[in-house]
Amino acid sequence: MKIDYAALGSVFGVSLVVTVALVGLFTLGIMGLSRQERATQQGGSAAFAVTGAYACFVACTAAVAYGIYLIVA
Repeated sequence: MKIDYAALGSVFGVSLVVTVALVGLFTLGIMGLSRQERATQQGGSAAFAVTGAYACFVACTAAVAYGIYLIVA
């Protein structure tokens, strides 16, 4: 049995980068929603923050759906 360490390292690296990116996107989405909540309490509007937050959540959903597609296919 021979292990291809280059492929194993490549898979580990890509998994690490994608995981950090997804967590970052989700965090940006949560921050956008909290800014909207804070702006509403102060009597303002944060339409750009809400739009960005929803875009982050859509990107996270798309990435997860693509990952599931790769696993199933």
